[in-house]
Order: sequence, then structure tokens, then C-alpha cells
Amino acid sequence: MQYLVKRTNFLTAAGAVCAMLVSACAGSGSAVKSTTVPAYVTMPDKSALLQLQHTSPAPQASHAQLVIDTNDTYQTMDGFGYTLTGGSALHIMRMSSAARATLLQELFGNGPEGIGVSFLRISIGASDLDELVFSYDDMPASKTDPELKNFSLGYDHKYLIPLLKQILAINPKMKILGSPWSPPAWMKTNNDTRGGSLKTEYYPVYANYLVKYLQEMKKEGINLYAITIQNEPLHPGNNPSLLMPADAQKEFVRDHLGAAFSKNNIQTRIIIYDHNADRPDYPISILDDPKAAQYIDGSAFHLYGGEVSAISKVHNAHPEKNLYFTEQWVGAPGDFAKEMSWHTENLIIGAPRNWCKTVLEWNLAADAEQQPHTDRGGCVGCMGAVTITGNDYKREPAYYIIAQASKFVPVGSVRVGSNLLDGLPNVAYKTPEGKTVAILQNTSGAEKTVDITSGNRKTTITLKAGGIATLVL
Repeated sequence: MQYLVKRTNFLTAAGAVCAMLVSACAGSGSAVKSTTVPAYVTMPDKSALLQLQHTSPAPQASHAQLVIDTNDTYQTMDGFGYTLTGGSALHIMRMSSAARATLLQELFGNGPEGIGVSFLRISIGASDLDELVFSYDDMPASKTDPELKNFSLGYDHKYLIPLLKQILAINPKMKILGSPWSPPAWMKTNNDTRGGSLKTEYYPVYANYLVKYLQEMKKEGINLYAITIQNEPLHPGNNPSLLMPADAQKEFVRDHLGAAFSKNNIQTRIIIYDHNADRPDYPISILDDPKAAQYIDGSAFHLYGGEVSAISKVHNAHPEKNLYFTEQWVGAPGDFAKEMSWHTENLIIGAPRNWCKTVLEWNLAADAEQQPHTDRGGCVGCMGAVTITGNDYKREPAYYIIAQASKFVPVGSVRVGSNLLDGLPNVAYKTPEGKTVAILQNTSGAEKTVDITSGNRKTTITLKAGGIATLVL
């Protein structure tokens, strides 16, 4: 996989290493010292799962040379996490209070046993991984409610809202992104929860609907960091879902939602697109309109189509706007080696190297049958990061995919420069506490020994084929 980086004037890998060595060591006032640092390793055969190992102070010129330049800075990270679907909330809330507390501390806590998940995506209304389809203003057939007198958070009070309150008690700084799968059916061209488009006469009503949602959630003590306009706007096949082409999304934000947010002093960020990397033209076409762009924080992506490198096309066109990676599923039964390798290379490493401030996996929790899901287009094979059976839970591939980063890269970490090496995808960060964190993957098919240099420190790690390591320097 070829990742785009900010600087392209280095002609060779050797040249990049030399240039970064000069930058990393210049002005340090001391020679580079070899040292030992903790490394947390996961292997595709599960022989190691976030296993603490230690590097060695044994550099050699024959080793691969990874050089981290903490003066070469990129985006600030908002976090790593999951989508907390309605089905996820259902399973977790049905656990005993003691079992639930243990799981939540492991997922969201920052202690030795916690993986420090710092970002959650929730659905605004139902997603296709709910036990039923609902909006916050459902009406009988042929009835409408343009004044939203019938608006109620309703079903969310059963599982999602109580669970979010428990999560926020563990991490009050948790960032939450809301994404709608569909407006109420009476606002749509087909009067159905599945497919159809938003009727133009209901653009201002739907804008008010989203404002009301944010206001009602705030009353519950839940402040949303951001919303996307529509989950997968070019895929109207789920239940619920909505078709919303770029021109429609641009008009909705520019002429209705932005003004409604301003009028009501809504500080929640507006994020557009929320679909595959094969269509960077979708968000670019919206951001090209300055009247729409004034309301927009950035764009969100999935990777069921296209290459992760295409996300950088949006950054190159509009570097002033943020980028987010918001969804990727693991399909049942879950091939650990395959999923761990692909998701790490493309998402944990690839998405941040292409300017994404978040990396989110799809679906925090499911049961052994991947339930619940809706009819007429709900995902029947979406695994959770944990599989819940009663009060017990099993850690699945997405758990380790995210934990490899979330446990070590807190909110506010800044991605920093690191050179590209054949067969050794990597990404590096400077944390708010001043630590340097590097995530390194061996995709070469053979064991690799790598010297890692950051400032005046150097350390050496040997990674077996397929190995993934997070180093804290």
C-alpha cells in the first residue's frame, strides 16, 4: 500500500533517512544513545496479544532504519474507538451491573487493564444494527409533524442514553459523533425508512430536527462533539437509509442546517460525506462552495470502496478542513490474522498517514449470532469488537485493532514524521505528556529487525512476519 505523506522531495528511502536523522539530531546537544523501551506486540496467530515486550539497545547499520522526527508535525488526533450501535447498547445494558462495570472500565478506562477508547460514534435514530427501526418523530401513515411536536428521544432512553451516562462517568472527555441513517419516513420521497431522498420542502424541518436532537441530548448531559449529515449517503440499501447526493447535501448544509446551528448557538461540528474513499469528489464538491464550507468542520470516510490514500486528495484540495475515519466492519466469523493485518495497515496506520483525526471500527458489541439487526437490509454478519454472552464477553479482532492505538495514543496526540520503509508500514505520534509513540507493522513476510531513532534515543526491535508493535519511547 502506498501512503501519501506531506513531503515528497526525498528521492530515495536512504535520502529520507539521512535527512530525518539530521533533523532529529540537530540541536539535541548530545549524541544518540541506545536504549530499551516497552513494546506491545500482537501476532496474527494470537501467540501475543498486546503482549508487553522490551526492545534492545543493539543497533546495527544492516538493520532497517526507522527515524521519527517530532519536529515534523501533522494533524492532532481526536481519538480511536467504535460505533456504539443501539444493538451494542442493548447487549451491554443487559449485563449485570458488576459485569458491565468491568467491561466498561476495560474499554474506556486508562488504568493498566484499560484500552482507553476515547471516541464513540452513535446513530441519530436507529441504525441497521438496532432491534427495531425508529426515528425521534415517527407518525402514522399519511400524517406529518412539521412543527416537531411529537419529537422524543424515546427508545434511546431504554439502552443508549443510560449507557452513555455510565461511559461518561468513566471518561467525561469522551468525544461523541452522531450519524443519522434516515430522517423520519414522512420527510422522505418514498415514505419509507429504507432508501428514498429527503423532500426539499422538509430541508428546514430536518435541520430543526437535528438541532432538537442535540438540544435534547444536552439536557441528558450528553454533548455531541460532531454530527455527520448522513451515514453512507450513496448507499440507500440498508434499513434505515437515505440517498443524499452531493448537491443535495451541499444545499441542506448551506441553506438550512448551518443557519439553524448558528441561530441556536449549536457548537457541535458539522462533518460531511461519511462514506467510501472511492468518491473524494463528493466532499470536495461541497467544500468548493464557500457558503457551505463556512459551516463545515471536515469530511468523514469509510473504506468499503477505494484506497485509503484517496483521502489525502480531500486534504490537498482543502487543507483547512479536518478529516475523520468513521467506519469499517469486521465480518463474522472473523479471520483474526487477515483482519488484524488489513485493518492495521489501512486504518490504524493508513488513515492517520492520510490526515484522519479519528479511526473508528464498526460496532462495539454483538452476540454470537451477530444480533440484533433490522430487516430489509440490516447487516447480518457484523461482528462486534466484543461478543457478549450473558455476563461474559470475548475480545474479537476489532478490539485488538483499536487497542493497539487507543491504549497508547490519547486525545491531543500529534502525528509526527516517520519515514516509509518497504514491508514496514508505520505511524508515529507525540503525546500530550511528551512521549513518542510508534506503531509498526511487519508485512514483509519475513522476520525484520528495525532500529528506531527519535531525537537522541535509538532502540532496536525484531518483529516476526505479520507482527504489529506499539513502542513508547
